[in-house]
Amino acid sequence: MKILLAIDSSTASQSAVDEVAARPWPARSQVEVLTAVETSHPEVPGGIVDEVNARAHKIVEGAVDRLRSLGLPADGIVADGDPKAVILDYAASMRVDLIVMGARGLGAVERFLMGSVSRAVLRFAPCSVAIVRTSAARENSSLKVLLAVDGSEGSQQAVESVAARPWPAGTEIRVLSAVELGLSLLQAAFEIPALDSHLETQRAAAMRRTEDAIDAARKSLEAAGLTTSESISVLAASPKEIILQEAADWPADWIVLGSHGSSGLSRFLVGSTSETVTTHAACSVEVVREKA
Repeated sequence: MKILLAIDSSTASQSAVDEVAARPWPARSQVEVLTAVETSHPEVPGGIVDEVNARAHKIVEGAVDRLRSLGLPADGIVADGDPKAVILDYAASMRVDLIVMGARGLGAVERFLMGSVSRAVLRFAPCSVAIVRTSAARENSSLKVLLAVDGSEGSQQAVESVAARPWPAGTEIRVLSAVELGLSLLQAAFEIPALDSHLETQRAAAMRRTEDAIDAARKSLEAAGLTTSESISVLAASPKEIILQEAADWPADWIVLGSHGSSGLSRFLVGSTSETVTTHAACSVEVVREKA
């Protein structure tokens, strides 16, 4: 597995390094630690370019040394350029499987992982993206992973990604899906009894599809030796609100979801949902995308 760890000097980036260091990864995984410095940026005075570059190399070398000390093959790259373009171009050229980055970067010089950078990477990356936040509820190495599914191709890729990867001992995967009630606005406005039967049929079919999506996901995960539970929500709120609320109530350490969802089940994992969940979740979020 090729992992691109994009970092700067911020605390958020340190959380990303900590997560990669703490997690088990598939055999023969390789981590590329990358930072970008815009030496031509107006906030970088010309007289301190060498200092900025030296600090960037120190940050990368520190992360690489730490990962190597844990037995994880790692190399470092310091690039000059716009961070968004650097990350996306490198991920594409090296055919990276997963980009890992902190939720927000506040480095005084690099301005590396600000919200605009993480949003751009999330939207345009040619691979999966994990945005790391340290969970206040996390007390040990095991993880509580919330996996959102809807039966679509995107969510199936998310299930396969979770099933194929090693996880810390004691990790629990909770599979979440939602049932859209499909309440007709016409019925709601005029209470037409003739629509009742059709609506109930739609609801029953939606429930079956939801149960099938969860059942298929759990079978795949349990076949991989993972501990699972399930949660079905009747869609009284938007999908993104359901995911965020479930993650907060459990509470989850890690949310995994597909980048798109287009099934008739609930249009559950559309791009706006994955971006909103990533932006507002209190924990880490991984958006799974098939490598381009």
